[in-house]
Amino acid sequence: MDRLTEIETWLRTCLPDVAAKLEPASADASFRRYFRVRDGDRSWIVMDAPPEHEDCRPFVHVAGLMAEAGLHAPRVLAQDLDRGLLLLTDLGNTTYLTALREPGVDPIPLFDAASSALVQWQRSSREGVLPPYDEALLRRELMLFPEWYLGRHLGIVLDARQTEVVQHAFAAILENNLAQPRVFVHRDFMPRNLMVSDPNPGILDFQDAVFGPISYDVASLYRDAFLSWDETVVLDGTIRYWEKARKAGLPVHADFGLFWRDVEWMGLQRHLKVLGIFARLHYRDGKSGYLEDTPRFLAYVRATATRYRQLGPFGVILDSLDARAPTAGYTF
Repeated sequence: MDRLTEIETWLRTCLPDVAAKLEPASADASFRRYFRVRDGDRSWIVMDAPPEHEDCRPFVHVAGLMAEAGLHAPRVLAQDLDRGLLLLTDLGNTTYLTALREPGVDPIPLFDAASSALVQWQRSSREGVLPPYDEALLRRELMLFPEWYLGRHLGIVLDARQTEVVQHAFAAILENNLAQPRVFVHRDFMPRNLMVSDPNPGILDFQDAVFGPISYDVASLYRDAFLSWDETVVLDGTIRYWEKARKAGLPVHADFGLFWRDVEWMGLQRHLKVLGIFARLHYRDGKSGYLEDTPRFLAYVRATATRYRQLGPFGVILDSLDARAPTAGYTF
């Protein structure tokens, strides 16, 4: 029995009164696929996560946590974990990414709703419920950059001095990340995974959630993989989140300047990781479209590296990799 026939057979047990016809809904960077099932005005989503590659249990677990927090995330209506199948509520088909790309759209109301949902998610945090975003995981993610982006994509082998500089920069990044207060972290809280819905936003792709640095998700939201914003928009949105977080009693710095530093250093960890992941998706998994967005992430990384004296030598290496002259920046 092929996979689609297996899914349709399973659906007949979940929705016996519905003539289930699968329509592709979306796919992502993993082995998961999503299908929409329609019946008149009603619709559902099927998650197809082949068990030899994916585990649905984290998705089910985090969906429950989001429901407890009062967030608008897909509800699990039926599940067959052994076969890697979930039947979910449908949050629609308009992502924030689609909406924000429309000419003349005002991003502030969408981002405002997203940051409110983020605060609500973080307020529900408790230790021991999600895997820790610890030093081992943060470091493993950083190492994707030299392995896959530098080594595989650019074909560069760092010499001893360059390796020392990169290791020093990674140590400084991790020191900052691990010193931050910890909360629930979605881990991919960006416009592609947020849906325009009622209530707004609908939240998707949360199965990799962890317990980690408080600035991670806000860094993901405004320093996006597929959209770039002027610094004024990023600052304004981060300030709006910070004000809500303080009012909600979340453990953000009372000094916004210190919180902004944490967002930038957390974003640096994420951006270096993503550069490695996008290269890995291309060379290992045959998903070529992601490499097109690497210049966006290099720009994020270079902007942060030129802002902080401690990262200056790392910034010089970044410039030398693509024969760009170092750019002057201010320091803190």
